[in-house]
Amino acid sequence: MNEPATEPAPSKDQSTANELRRGLSTGSALGLNVIDMVGVGPFVTLPLMVGVMGGPQAILGWLMGALLSLCDGLIWSELGTAYPEAGGSYVYLKHLYGERTLGRAFSFLYAWQLLISAPLSIASGCIGFSQYISFYFPNANHPFAGVSLLGVPVILSGQSLIAMAACGVAMVVLYRSIFAIDRIVRWLGLVVGLTLVLIIVAGFLHFDAHRAFDFPAGAFRLNRPFFVGLGAGMLISAYDYWGYYNVCFLGAEVRDPQRTIPRAVLGAIGVVGILYLLMNISVLGVIPWREMAQSKDSHARLYTMAVFMERLYGHTAAGVIVVLIALSALASVFALLLGYSRIPFAAARDGNFPAWFGVLHAKHRIPMHSLLTLGCVTLLCCIFRLQEVITTLVVIRILFQFLLQGTAALLPKHRRERRVRGFRMPLYPLPVILALVGFAFILFSRPNFLREMGIAGAILAAGAAVYIFRLLGMQKKI
Repeated sequence: MNEPATEPAPSKDQSTANELRRGLSTGSALGLNVIDMVGVGPFVTLPLMVGVMGGPQAILGWLMGALLSLCDGLIWSELGTAYPEAGGSYVYLKHLYGERTLGRAFSFLYAWQLLISAPLSIASGCIGFSQYISFYFPNANHPFAGVSLLGVPVILSGQSLIAMAACGVAMVVLYRSIFAIDRIVRWLGLVVGLTLVLIIVAGFLHFDAHRAFDFPAGAFRLNRPFFVGLGAGMLISAYDYWGYYNVCFLGAEVRDPQRTIPRAVLGAIGVVGILYLLMNISVLGVIPWREMAQSKDSHARLYTMAVFMERLYGHTAAGVIVVLIALSALASVFALLLGYSRIPFAAARDGNFPAWFGVLHAKHRIPMHSLLTLGCVTLLCCIFRLQEVITTLVVIRILFQFLLQGTAALLPKHRRERRVRGFRMPLYPLPVILALVGFAFILFSRPNFLREMGIAGAILAAGAAVYIFRLLGMQKKI
């Protein structure tokens, strides 16, 4: 499964400046998806999940998130093997909605929103890293300045600077060939996996079932508060599971994509889903859920896993877990920036984005301008609060990517394509319909749905204006 990552002598095709190289093995692709999925998310969002769902029934949010991810992962596996190219969703939308009609517009709008949503996603990992590393710097979260931008809190603090530094480190590490990245991914995947296993084992060695399953009265009463809480919980779990598709953005750089992509996507969901469930049960068996759900400034909320390890094994153990979680967060920043940087590159090579984004590094064959642009925008996004970043990111991504892509998987063109090539999901089209219903439920159950839709509408309107302007400019040249 882990093929040698040594760089082969470049062939005539590989040696051209216009070619990406297929250097990512199946094992590394799986590892890349895992570190993208885990990062810092489950370590900082467990208290949020318990808070919005009101108790240990938060476990239901993780289970529903895993089911939604599995259904959507089957869509990615089909599309990824049918179109194993750089750019992932950009390519799928273009092919399935029509390369000269709606597909070109939809793919442009997807790449356009990515200039906002991708840096938000990467920044969430950077902010999570800074939040945990602040365990060693208690005063880092004290703001130097704070304002409100369109109702969203903007804060500049020591944590903001640490988050920006994390982004800078990821940019430097990624400035190398895909063969070198293949080796790095394997080690990062090992660190992330061991961190989760360590927490799970420690928790179950000191497990208190009464504490873990201390459900409040009416926890499963199917009323409006239950469904509002479930929707908020699924939004958080969707954020924590996302990343199982990262390999699809690198479709032109994986070896044997017909085998690698489905194994990496579905394998990552299975591995991470089991680890998430076990980790959350083990932590709830040590720290009472009411303690986690209390004020936002409590240690049990800010540094849940550090408090967890400190109670079991002391302050030194807490320090060790903080370092491991910080490394997991850096790994996710690395994986996110790697995958997303290929999308503006694909759009530029397609003539649907400025050609500047399509430039490859002469030696490493990486899309250096796309990488640097997303990295720089991420630096700016590090001044927002984590919860606002997660919410805005999930809403934008569902509207511009998951719903459009899922609908495309039901179109007649894909129904024809899936019969002749690529991976084929079982029970088609049921998983597609379940994925669409799940994402729609997350959107419509939001209490601030209309305001969040307004933000997405503003991004759509701006992107449509730019697209029309570019289209008119190209017609004048003709």
